[in-house]
Amino acid sequence: MRTQGSEGLRRLAAEFRAVTGIADASHLDVIIDGAVPPGRGLGSSAACARAVVLALGDLFGHELTEETVFELVQSAESVVHGRASGVDAVSVGATAPLLFQAGETQELAVGCDGLFIIADSGVMGSTKEAVDLLREGFQKHPGAQESFVGRATELTDEARAALADGKPEEFGSRLTEYHGLLRAAGLSTDRIEALVDAALAAGSLGAKITGGGLGGCVMALTQPEQAREVTRQLHEAGAVQTWVVPLRRNGSNA
Repeated sequence: MRTQGSEGLRRLAAEFRAVTGIADASHLDVIIDGAVPPGRGLGSSAACARAVVLALGDLFGHELTEETVFELVQSAESVVHGRASGVDAVSVGATAPLLFQAGETQELAVGCDGLFIIADSGVMGSTKEAVDLLREGFQKHPGAQESFVGRATELTDEARAALADGKPEEFGSRLTEYHGLLRAAGLSTDRIEALVDAALAAGSLGAKITGGGLGGCVMALTQPEQAREVTRQLHEAGAVQTWVVPLRRNGSNA
């Protein structure tokens, strides 16, 4: 049975041949050993596609530019997610936090230290379904799209400023508010809500769903002294696994 992932890799392989001019039709078995679970809003499909692109480049002796790598990863992502925005294809190759806006990226300034605790709900999300649901809601309610995008933009700008200014409480608050926006649009689930509530009750500064929605993970901004308790309560609320990702100030003026 073919999956979207395998179809994405077929597209990627065909695009790689076209871009590099390789006529070799040898059969290749691709085995990917990854720790990032698929369908959780963590960029697993893009990470796998990037790994395959770089492996193919090494195999055939082609030095690929970052632009070419991005385009090849995007070809696979468009099969998996439909019309992919490009944010995952860019992020999996990034070495610093990025702001992705209208197809353009800019490095984010981080003025504080902290931790993100990522909690896996154990339920695969669906970007395609989430986008369709959002579009349906916009079509039913005139002005809904403008209102949603306007508020999302405000929260993003405020979060960016708080992060740069080293104000973790304000940054966390904007994360939670953004989650509320996504919840109101129908993109959350009961399990996700339980995880968000657990993180906040345990002392997290903010929490929101990751990815497109309808499943996936929750990311909770947490101070180191609260990390153990937040992790414990997330597991009690149904998280099947958790990861701790450090947030470090970078002194960037971007």
